[in-house]
This record gives sequence, C-alpha cells and structure tokens, in this order.
Amino acid sequence: MQALVVVAHGSHLNPDSSTPTYRHADTVRETGVFDEVATAFWKEEPSFREVLRTLDSEEVYVVPLFISEGYFTEQVIPRELRLEEFDVEQWDSDGTSASSTTLRASDVDKTVHYCGPAGTHDAMTDVIVRRAESVTGDDEVGEGFGLAVVGHGTERNENSAKAIRYHADRIRESGRFDEVHDLYMDEEPEVDDVSDHFDTDDVVVVPLFIADGYHTQEDIPEDMGLTDDYRTGWDTPTEVDGVNIWYAGAVGTEPLMADVLLERARDAGADVGTAVEEVREQTRAGAD
Repeated sequence: MQALVVVAHGSHLNPDSSTPTYRHADTVRETGVFDEVATAFWKEEPSFREVLRTLDSEEVYVVPLFISEGYFTEQVIPRELRLEEFDVEQWDSDGTSASSTTLRASDVDKTVHYCGPAGTHDAMTDVIVRRAESVTGDDEVGEGFGLAVVGHGTERNENSAKAIRYHADRIRESGRFDEVHDLYMDEEPEVDDVSDHFDTDDVVVVPLFIADGYHTQEDIPEDMGLTDDYRTGWDTPTEVDGVNIWYAGAVGTEPLMADVLLERARDAGADVGTAVEEVREQTRAGAD
C-alpha cells in the first residue's frame, strides 16, 4: 500500500487557508493511484505530529505544499514527523532543487519518502502560466502581455526569493510573454511599482502564495493601486498608470496544482500510472 500526505501551513485566523490543500488532495484521491491520501497542517488539525499514525500504508510519500525551501521544510516538518535521520544535505539542493530522501519515522513502522516543496518543482512553472490563462480567459495568452511573478521576499530566508526568480527565469526563457519580471512585497524590485517595470500595455500578476489571504487579497491589490480599499474589490483588468493589470490571486488555488503533488510523488518513486496526464486534462477541461 502507498499513501500520499500533503502537508501545509494552515491558519488559526483564515478559515480559507486550508481550502486549496483539501481541494488538491481530493483531486489526487479521485485518481485512485494512492491507497490513502491525507492532509496535515502546522496551524490546524490534523497536525503534522499525528498524521503518520492515522495511515495503514507502509509506504508514505510526503509532499510539503510550500513555495520555497526553508525553515518549515528543513526543520519543522521533519521534526514533527519524527524523521530523525533527516539532514538537509540529503537533498543536495542549491535552494530550488530539493528532490526527495527516504527515511524511517522513529515511532511508526513506515518508510517515508520526504519530498522537496511543491513550489520549487519544475511543474510549478506550468501552474503559473495556467494561472495567467485562467485570469485572462485566454489559453494562448502571452503575445503583447507582460507577466509579473510575485513573492513575499525576506532577508531571513534567501531561498524565498530564489524560488520566485527560478520560475520567472524559466518562463522568460520560454519566450511566451513579451516581458517577465519577478517582483516582491518586502524587497526590491517591489510589486508596488508594477507598472514601472513593464513596457507592455497588459500585465498579468501572479502571486506565488499557496492560499488567498491577507497578503494576496489585501496588501498586494492595495499596494499595486487596484483599489483604495480591498473591501470594495477591483475590476479585472484594472488600469493603473496606463497599464491594464490582470491580477490572478494566489497560484496555489489553481486546480493544476494537484499535478505538482503527483509529480513530486512520482519523482520520489510512487506508482502514479497515468494520473499526471489525467489531472492535466481534467483541470484544463474544468478551466474551459
């Protein structure tokens, strides 16, 4: 038997924080390739600490639904899952290339394949592009458009910005959009000045956050000038300084995110059959 465990931050304050996690887990569960699919949270129940005890499967694939490598993926999650032999060096990562490592949980008789965060997997690049397609309603969006990939940014964790730059670089190299820039809330270049960074008349803004919350629904829209008060909402697109801003909201709410979870588990050795292709077709059909 094989199980997938999706671990996420969750929130005591925002009841919608866990919604994307549950939805993506449901999508994976419906493929039937795992005997069990479970979710666990840092700030909600079920907790990281208890989730392995709820499973019957002896083979468990753990995928963190986090954007970047850092404190939670390298310290909190392994500690709470009691993966005592975990060492971040096992990932041999430069900050964006963590893959997986196989360990034994100290108090349960299970083999745990601990994967790198969903946010740094190459498939996340496709989710960002799909998010741009979803907000514009155009499966071919790109020509004549700029794309802003937005992250929080922080001096405390250099890997936070690395993940944003990584995907922005990959999309830029694809040549699909006329311009691609990585922008941040708490470091330069700042998302506040989004229109200053582009020559295109239309810019899609995709925040690399797992769930919509304070930052994506209040801070960023107000900082960009989409609205003076987030409670009154904004139009899509909204013209700011002569540029049409298509604000997509949190990337983690895009249904294609379930594909990233499957690909992380497949890379770690899980037998997922044709589930990756099925989810890609299913989420595309849902978007249409």
